[in-house]
Amino acid sequence: MRWTRQLTEDVVLRPVTLDDAAALATAYADSWLHLAPWEPERPASWFTAEGQRREVEAHQRATGEGAGLWLVLVEQTTVVGRVSLTGIVRRAFQSANLGYWTAATHTGRGLMTRAVDAAAAIARDELGLHRLQAGTLLHNVASQRVLRRCGFTEIGVAERYLRIGGRWQDHRLFQRILHD
Repeated sequence: MRWTRQLTEDVVLRPVTLDDAAALATAYADSWLHLAPWEPERPASWFTAEGQRREVEAHQRATGEGAGLWLVLVEQTTVVGRVSLTGIVRRAFQSANLGYWTAATHTGRGLMTRAVDAAAAIARDELGLHRLQAGTLLHNVASQRVLRRCGFTEIGVAERYLRIGGRWQDHRLFQRILHD
């Protein structure tokens, strides 16, 4: 499958499909206590297979339009994370925003570092992008470590950048230039 990468012996990074909807709903529900501090508030439907099916359909439309790419980390049939390239802008900019999360059961293994590196390679080599940008909450040191390991550099702080946990919060912004 296009854009698929083997991250470890057991975990594959690949494009999200409609067949992943139930597994995504389970992954979000099972890891919500871990993810909630870093995520926007979500409606109850977010944690259902039908809610995730609607999300995946929207992601697939956006991918088809060249506006983004959504990938899942899968261990056998279990979704253990997600990486997204969103807001792809072409022409002179050739840039996208990077987002990601790991299931609570799979943190601290270097898995997301591998996934972010793989997504950056896809962005550069297959999507022809020049730059990726990512933002983290100021206190999300683990995510900042992933970005730095993957060659991202800090470019500043954006005040009240995203509405996370029900309130506008400052974010530390990073970028990675993919082409010299």
